[in-house]
Amino acid sequence: MCDQHDQCEEHSHQQHHHADTRPLSKGIKIAITGKGGVGKTTLASMLARAFANDGSRVLAIDADPDANLATSLGIPHELASRLQPIAKMKELAEERTGATGGYGTMFKLNPTVSDLPEKFCLTHDGIRFLWMGTLESGGSGCACPESTLVRRLMAHLLLKRDDVVIMDMEAGLEHLGRRTAESVDALVVVVEPGQRSIQTAYQIMKLAEDVGIKQVFVVGSKVRDDMDRRLIETAIPHNRLLGFITYSEEIKRADQENTAPDKAAFNSLAEVRDIKDRIAARLTGSERQRLDLEL
Repeated sequence: MCDQHDQCEEHSHQQHHHADTRPLSKGIKIAITGKGGVGKTTLASMLARAFANDGSRVLAIDADPDANLATSLGIPHELASRLQPIAKMKELAEERTGATGGYGTMFKLNPTVSDLPEKFCLTHDGIRFLWMGTLESGGSGCACPESTLVRRLMAHLLLKRDDVVIMDMEAGLEHLGRRTAESVDALVVVVEPGQRSIQTAYQIMKLAEDVGIKQVFVVGSKVRDDMDRRLIETAIPHNRLLGFITYSEEIKRADQENTAPDKAAFNSLAEVRDIKDRIAARLTGSERQRLDLEL
């Protein structure tokens, strides 16, 4: 399969280091979620860019059935279209899990996944990209071979210092019901200034606790004014709130033109860099610089 994806090269670190940023003390895995339409894919792509620009080796994973992360990363359609989603590789899943008679057949729960990222990824502009695709078997707790392969892949990935995995999850709550995010170091919930979005965030935080995710944070998105900011600050516990992304016409235009927002929305990228620093400080225990977490 590797020869189908010539773009899967070893990516060289981009050295656009932030003046106060030092290397991560350990690899981290971050999942981004939230109510549909709040801007989670925008945050995922710009967070991947912020980590890559500061020297981390970034793997961005699109685990949303409504897949848009490749476009948001600026990956040309002709490159992204060559990727077959991992979750649909039935023959591979059966080979790795030992299942040969359909979804009801017994299969191994520890398939080898260490070589999958290099075989099925592509690299673009210093960021590696994987597309999980849509699992065909519905229902909470699905144990089909593809689902097992995806879960094992996510559990396996973070091995080295400076590695960052950013996973754009599907909107809403179902992914937590399937426990596909239980191995992440942090779950970041994106909210917009509205009660329905905030209510969804609280439901996600509760379910995250149920599946054992200890670090759950919130980012306010599409914030236009102090009233929007206060609404989120009042609703979300201070120790969970990482920061805000101001409503941006540049991000809106990037979405309309199907291009990467980090190439146009420079103020938004600066806001995401601050969010990135706060995540890294909380997850790694780094002594890089004493970050002021008071927003």
